[in-house]
Amino acid sequence: MVPSMEDLRTFYGFILVRKGPYQGAVFKFQLIVPPHYNGRKAWPQITFLTYVFNPFVDATTWELDLQSAFPVWDPQKHYLVTVLTYLKKIFYTKDFSTATKAANPEAQDLAINAPEVFRKKIQECVRQSTSDDILFDNLEGSTAVIKPDKSEYELFRNLLKTKIADAAAVSRDSVLRLVQEAAEQSKV
Repeated sequence: MVPSMEDLRTFYGFILVRKGPYQGAVFKFQLIVPPHYNGRKAWPQITFLTYVFNPFVDATTWELDLQSAFPVWDPQKHYLVTVLTYLKKIFYTKDFSTATKAANPEAQDLAINAPEVFRKKIQECVRQSTSDDILFDNLEGSTAVIKPDKSEYELFRNLLKTKIADAAAVSRDSVLRLVQEAAEQSKV
């Protein structure tokens, strides 16, 4: 997550989901901190910039429902890191029946009553998030930009596909080694 150059209350970021039903997804988002953020009932706002099919994300506005997770926003207890932890958690949750009011009722209903259909919709959502048209379409003014450098990008992508068989085994160090290897191969 990176702050905007125009507004210090606006941040841009993306999450790379490494395991679970959303494994392999890259979801971009914008986080806006309200002017009265230090007060009660001053939830930050997270809006995804790419499509996310999830019971906690509004299907129309693409906004993450933070008020259900934090019914009483208390700046003494809740911080941006708390919100980001929750953002990560929504992609690993397995039980959607506990949500009293889902931001996306269709997704919640499918998760509970038609898990196979729910999983197919998630797979489509993941596929869309990593398509070049979506992945490299960066919002104007965003400071969290994903750009392909065709040679290094292709080398890195191929190295990932050939050298990492189990995505759950990916570590920071293994990715850094692959980046270094791709950089060295591109110089040849």
